[in-house]
Amino acid sequence: MCNLYRIKSSNDEIARLFDVENSAGNAAEEVYPGYPGLVVAEGQLRSMVWGFPLVLKSKKTGQPLKPKPVNNARTDKLDSFMWRYSFEERRCLIPLTAWAEAEGPRGAMTRTWMSLPDQPVFAVAGIWRTSEEWGDCYSMVMTDAAGGAAEVHNRMPVILRAEERDVWQNAAASEARQLCQPYSGDIEIERTSESWRRSRA
Repeated sequence: MCNLYRIKSSNDEIARLFDVENSAGNAAEEVYPGYPGLVVAEGQLRSMVWGFPLVLKSKKTGQPLKPKPVNNARTDKLDSFMWRYSFEERRCLIPLTAWAEAEGPRGAMTRTWMSLPDQPVFAVAGIWRTSEEWGDCYSMVMTDAAGGAAEVHNRMPVILRAEERDVWQNAAASEARQLCQPYSGDIEIERTSESWRRSRA
């Protein structure tokens, strides 16, 4: 599942590319769960926290723990309580340049980046909601991996082609669900020596 992605374009460039108003604050080039990222929602480029907050309780004390960001929503779980209303009512686009998965032996995993060779910025499917803990937050919709991406991980983001972006955001949930398919185009894979656990920005 995706726990790291990057976006190399500026906010203004992304807003122009998606033909929306730029209402976003600052977001880092590399985005991690629980940190701000950029999304296109309701006709605007906005900054939201990546991950829906999941509040767990301590087994020892019964007191609430720090919320855990649930940053991936599996397509086969979109009807569950956690995701259902956001999928039906609040779908968004997540602009990115590449996403990463960890590869290698435990304790020495490195970053493998995946991108689209013909698109410096592309959109993947997301859903969002407002939370008490973090304000507006979003999760990335994941499906079965295909092609080269399947060599790295068994799941990948739902990649949306330009003509599918409006459908994802505005069509009925039944129509949007039909877009939750493995990407059939080319995926560029870049295996690196970068440590997976490199310090966050």
